[in-house]
Amino acid sequence: MASAFIESIPMPSIDRPFGVHLWPYFSKTFELVAGYPADDFEFVAGKTPMSTLKETSLFVAVYYTIIFGGRELLRNRNPLKLKSLFLIHNFALTAVSAILLALYIEELLPTVVRKGIFHAVCHHEGGWTPHLVVLYYLTYLTKYLELLDTVFLFLKKKPLTFLHCYHHGATAVLCYTQLLGSTAVSWVPITLNLLVHVVMYWYYFQSARGVRIWWKEWVTRLQIIQFVIDIGFVYFASYNFFATKYFPWVPNAGSCAGEEFAALVGILILSSYLVLFVLFYFATYSKDGKPPSTRNTLRRMSQAEARGLHGKASATDLQTNNASTRPRKS
Repeated sequence: MASAFIESIPMPSIDRPFGVHLWPYFSKTFELVAGYPADDFEFVAGKTPMSTLKETSLFVAVYYTIIFGGRELLRNRNPLKLKSLFLIHNFALTAVSAILLALYIEELLPTVVRKGIFHAVCHHEGGWTPHLVVLYYLTYLTKYLELLDTVFLFLKKKPLTFLHCYHHGATAVLCYTQLLGSTAVSWVPITLNLLVHVVMYWYYFQSARGVRIWWKEWVTRLQIIQFVIDIGFVYFASYNFFATKYFPWVPNAGSCAGEEFAALVGILILSSYLVLFVLFYFATYSKDGKPPSTRNTLRRMSQAEARGLHGKASATDLQTNNASTRPRKS
């Protein structure tokens, strides 16, 4: 009896990393919302919701108007208490990130194992399959949901840093350009970002509950590691794309799928993320690894950005204490 029960348990495999096939369950859920199965989804620029530059730009512009305008409106008012909504928001993003990550793994693992990483990164048949396009689009839409992070900040009258505000708006634009450019390497930064978000939003959820988390510095470290790996893959794919298209005589590994504008936007934005998050890390954590206070963190982040631009800072800029602060968004 026991052996029969054990044999009936689905075992993980290359095609079913989690023991069961997740896509059919996802497709049925997708159909409940969209009215058609996920397999029938097709991203068409200009027809699919939020698929035009006008829509994306307008949404991002409204985002910045709301957060900066709202901050001014609340300047002389008491902060709002939004603990329950904040808990729901962070738990929902933890769950959504985990589900999407599992679906990406199920879709990509067989390709990577059987056809190699280059095929998965640079070929349409490897990194731009119909299933992946559905997941890319849903990931893109979650970036608008994540904009609520900043709304919570200004409603609770928390300071808004350049890194936080820039990162959220730029990520929505980044995901849009990669969708439009059919960039096969997109799954690398996306899956790493989802992994970081599972950790990060779970941290925020637990912190909002009053649970002390010892590994919060690792959230920022993971973000930096994520961007280093992202840049490695994106630079590799972009180099091969431009080399095979314009300089076929230079050494290259072969052509990579995508469009020029998407490659350039990806390089620019991901590189800026790495620089800003490294500056933030050194501005936030002291040499002994203890995080300074929120006020000192924000002041030092601003000064760290200034150092990156002007190359100087005073000794007073480096004062810290042992109070806690939470890491910024990724």
